[in-house]
Amino acid sequence: MPLTLPDLTHRLDSLQALPVHRGRVLRAWLQGKALGAGPRRQPQEHFLPLSMRAGLPALSEELEAVAQIHSQHPGADDSMRLLVRLADGQMVESVLLPRDGLCVSTQVGCAVGCRFCMTGKSGLLRQLSSLEILAQVVLARRLRPVKKVVFMGMGEPAHNLDNVLEAIDLLGTEGGIGHKNLVFSTVGDRRVFDALPQQRVKPALALSLHTTKPALREHLLPRAPKIAPQELMALGESYARLTGYPIQYQWTLLKGINDGQDELDALVPLFQGRYALLNVIPFNSLEGTGLAADNGEAYARPEPERIREIVSYLHSRYVLTKVRNSAGQDVDAGCGQLRARAEGVARAASVRPLTVR
Repeated sequence: MPLTLPDLTHRLDSLQALPVHRGRVLRAWLQGKALGAGPRRQPQEHFLPLSMRAGLPALSEELEAVAQIHSQHPGADDSMRLLVRLADGQMVESVLLPRDGLCVSTQVGCAVGCRFCMTGKSGLLRQLSSLEILAQVVLARRLRPVKKVVFMGMGEPAHNLDNVLEAIDLLGTEGGIGHKNLVFSTVGDRRVFDALPQQRVKPALALSLHTTKPALREHLLPRAPKIAPQELMALGESYARLTGYPIQYQWTLLKGINDGQDELDALVPLFQGRYALLNVIPFNSLEGTGLAADNGEAYARPEPERIREIVSYLHSRYVLTKVRNSAGQDVDAGCGQLRARAEGVARAASVRPLTVR
């Protein structure tokens, strides 16, 4: 069995680690450094007891086994998609973003089944432990600085709430990441709005909106909690006022589905007076290969001119709007595709050719 966070705590206790020693080790690991790394390159004997120095090599091996980078896929926009192999052979994706950001996965697969998302096609295979979530940050920091972590990769964080909150707490304390630079992205779940205000580390919140029409939202997000867009925004507004930073609302632009003037006209009163930002995300055609809309045609992104019109119209009505393209679109690696392609190669390699005698 791979190491878990309770296991790690137990191992450190068995090595007679005091809270100050435990904190040093966790901080070193979360920065992607050797477990015994100390301030200003001081020798370990200056800040760790002998029992810990003797046990750290074995503990380091266990932590290394939690997750490893299987492959790297750099993009022209300074992003890099990482395919991460877990101890049981399952794989997830994380993405190094421009300007020192990182997008991490929280599940292998996803149960929500968003119709425009490749990850949901596989369904939910299993949850990630908090240590497996944190390991993605560790691996990324060995490649370059990470100052912001967004929980927007494979999976629905609300469906793995305890482990995600545990990871967020460590990143916001020992991991040295500012609380508003930890972004919890969710389709919306009432448990999230109950739990987040109670946390020591209160992350920023990104909510999947995608449409102003309740029936269309239920169709696009078939297994998401049944929360109407108006209620979702009301719940988000309460959290925004509590934390003091705005809610990000995600809107995947789908040509002919949610890019019409009727949607724009409904958005304006919905955002009026809200402490909120609308992220317009043109559909990633690479991610959506093989995903069909109701008319049988493939989902598509609106033309660039239409996207500009949408943003201009919303700005003119005082809706703060930004266009967010999926990172690394020049790489054939939309969220879920790297994993799907790797799994396909593995299955093909496991099939023995038929020998004709």
